[in-house]
Amino acid sequence: MSSAAEAGDSVMVQLQDLWAIAIDVWNTSFLGINVGQGLFALLIVLVGIIARGMIARWLIGALKRLALRTETTFDDAVVDAIAGPMKLVPVIISLFFALNVLQIGAEGAVRGHQFVQSLVVIALFWALHNAVGPLAHALKGLRNALTPVMIDWLTKALRIVFIIVGAAAVLQVWDIPVAGIVAGLGLFGVAIGLGAQDLFKNLIAGILILTEKRFLPGDWVKVDGIVEGTVEEINFRSTLVRRFDKGPVYVPNSKLSDNAVTNFSRMTHRRTYWIIGVRYDATADQLREIRDKVLGYVQSHPEYAQAPEVSTFMRVDSFGPSSIDFMLYCFTKTTNWGEWLRLKEDLAFFIKETVENAGTDFAFPSTSVYVESGADVFTPPGDDAGKAVVASEAGKG
Repeated sequence: MSSAAEAGDSVMVQLQDLWAIAIDVWNTSFLGINVGQGLFALLIVLVGIIARGMIARWLIGALKRLALRTETTFDDAVVDAIAGPMKLVPVIISLFFALNVLQIGAEGAVRGHQFVQSLVVIALFWALHNAVGPLAHALKGLRNALTPVMIDWLTKALRIVFIIVGAAAVLQVWDIPVAGIVAGLGLFGVAIGLGAQDLFKNLIAGILILTEKRFLPGDWVKVDGIVEGTVEEINFRSTLVRRFDKGPVYVPNSKLSDNAVTNFSRMTHRRTYWIIGVRYDATADQLREIRDKVLGYVQSHPEYAQAPEVSTFMRVDSFGPSSIDFMLYCFTKTTNWGEWLRLKEDLAFFIKETVENAGTDFAFPSTSVYVESGADVFTPPGDDAGKAVVASEAGKG
């Protein structure tokens, strides 16, 4: 009987030891934290994640529906800007309570709070970074003064500033000295600056291009010996110009700042300048008829600009080697290339008909050979037709 009692006591002792081990595991096995606290903390985080999904699906959706009811796009941009940071708020709150549950009375509570502070800083500067977009919408009224490209540059610069300041704020939360990092970056920047002079030169050139408003995206520009095409983007270092064969050309801003740039998109009119040669056997009356009809066509056409806005000429200009030359000088009201080509074609048809109706014709480069009488003329043997022609020309000479 005593042996059975001793065996029972031994089992109870072992069970007590097992229970003590279980209690110890319960209190310390979850990364040294009570398992119950760990499970409760996980539950809190799970609730925060679910709430994040609810906010993304319901609250932000409701805000977007409200924004769609207004005529402006500013509120739509604001909702899009705060959508991401708003989704992060429930997660931050849940992490704060979860860390408090896990670290009550623990030395790591301060570090946990620093982690939450870092998330708050990230959410704040994330919202500011995204708010630059609505700011660009709000500045639309100043586009005439600042130009769209300057506003684009301003928004990019503000986004970079918010990223840098936000990173510095996070480092400050973790007691990392920002001043020392800035000083080190300053020395590093000097070394980089010595080897990146072209980068800063192009950056300054880009600023000058924007302030002078030499051209804007969509303009047709030409820089002699460099590029001709349509401006697509003006970036910090270079400008993207797409040639008319659709090939993109990335031109350093310094090339566009230091060289003469022709901006064809800012032409007030398009010029037509032709030299029209007619035959030398045209009479003075025929020349006057051609001049008067062509000049009358241009001056009466509604799509051609007139004096005193522009100068228009149709005059006998010179006696060329093979022709009597008219100079036609006029301007169309349109600057569109396709419309200008159509007007030139119509004018060419009219000039062709006018010259033919006047009883003369256009001249072309030619050479006349005169053979004096008594000159020796070589006649190919067996060429009777050639002999007749040469004899006839020699008789005329």
